[in-house]
Amino acid sequence: MFFRYRLFLTALITVAIWSLLTWDYYHGGVPSHHLLARNDLPAFSNWWGGLLLPLLTWFLLYRIQKRMGSDNEKKPSPSSIPNTILYGFISALLFGIVLSTFFTLGNKDIPFYMMMSLFAAALFFPIYRADCFLGFVIGMTFTFGGVLPIGIGTILALIWAVLFLLIRPAILWVLTKLINLITTKK
Repeated sequence: MFFRYRLFLTALITVAIWSLLTWDYYHGGVPSHHLLARNDLPAFSNWWGGLLLPLLTWFLLYRIQKRMGSDNEKKPSPSSIPNTILYGFISALLFGIVLSTFFTLGNKDIPFYMMMSLFAAALFFPIYRADCFLGFVIGMTFTFGGVLPIGIGTILALIWAVLFLLIRPAILWVLTKLINLITTKK
């Protein structure tokens, strides 16, 4: 059942990205985006998004399916998708859309602060997971194409995984030791 769900969502993303590419092609050409918005760095054509975005969607939905299967100890179905996955995807999708909107409007300060806030959020929430990554990439695709959000999102997801899986437990361990030390002295 979840295989059909993955197939449907991947097909939906494929149709959406190829519709966007077709629209761009007939209305001035398919744009390219430079790394870090600097003309001296390489540019990536949005055509790559037509290939990479469906592949990424298929892969990340597989990762979500595996996580659901390991969490529930049963075969997942679309009707039993946990709320945490839906909330993570929708939150990241909206975040990507808002970030892209501010960037498009020429305001570069707000997107910078939004991105920096994610480093703090990564200490409290598992924003490195596949559902958040997929929502983040899809939310930014219209503005930045497919390649840049995937590349930058991959690097950020790795950093956020380190923050949540390594730094956070270390901080909690130190705080626990300090609290225990303080309470035993009383």
